[in-house]
Amino acid sequence: MRRSMMFLPGNSPRMIMNGPVLPADSLILDLEDAVAPDQKDAARILVANALKNLDFGKKEIVVRINDLAGSDWQKDLDAILPAKPQVIMPPKVARAEDIELLASYLDKKENELGIAVGTTKIIPLLELAIGVENSYAIACASPRVAALFLGGEDLSADLRSPRTKEGWEIFYARTRLVCAARAAEIEVIDTPFTDTNDLEGLEIDAKFAKSLGFSGKAVISPRHLDIVNQVFSPTEEDILWAKDVMAAIEQGKKEGKGAVSLRGKMIDKPIVMRAEQILAAERALAEEF
Repeated sequence: MRRSMMFLPGNSPRMIMNGPVLPADSLILDLEDAVAPDQKDAARILVANALKNLDFGKKEIVVRINDLAGSDWQKDLDAILPAKPQVIMPPKVARAEDIELLASYLDKKENELGIAVGTTKIIPLLELAIGVENSYAIACASPRVAALFLGGEDLSADLRSPRTKEGWEIFYARTRLVCAARAAEIEVIDTPFTDTNDLEGLEIDAKFAKSLGFSGKAVISPRHLDIVNQVFSPTEEDILWAKDVMAAIEQGKKEGKGAVSLRGKMIDKPIVMRAEQILAAERALAEEF
């Protein structure tokens, strides 16, 4: 599951060392925005060594590389791929061709390193208007693409709109990415809530993102993890309802009924799909812990 994805600066040994104990589903070790140009080489070495020597348990490890329009991203991959991160996150992805370029380089490096080709997944960070408009093509550009990730701060700047807590300036982008990701049958991750002290606002924003169809949410503060995890986890009430739905379906089959109802409501295919999704999330959480 990717309920919560926590950014950690790639040049901060202390924060990376704390990564294994943070209650995040995924950790994003950042070689891009969090790292000054004169610290890039040191950050690559630190991240590579952390991947080799730290026990992150069952947490998914993502590395955000530098912009594919520059030259640092290849240096990033040369340094970190031998340490086998599960996922690479390219920023400012604009077109399907960006993912094809990255996937081709990953093919080459995996071959050189004796890693099965296709092992390393990609989560594109879409933070430009052109990337949002091309989101479905990006989602389908490679089997490596595991999810789409919305970057609201840079996107707002590209849209020339102020970034607000209410988030109406990115509402279209949010719905566009959810539709693109679900059409491509992959996950979709919402942008971070950047006010680290406004926990009530965070909960409202996370619940809204979940209502739109997001799989999870990015986080920049450890204080936000518990709320985000709770919002994107099925509740006990959800799980009981889902089990009742599946029990009613099984009972209906035994009795040879063509139509089944639960608590006065007909159970149709979308209801069954929703119940199956809830129970799959429950199983995934059980496997994590």
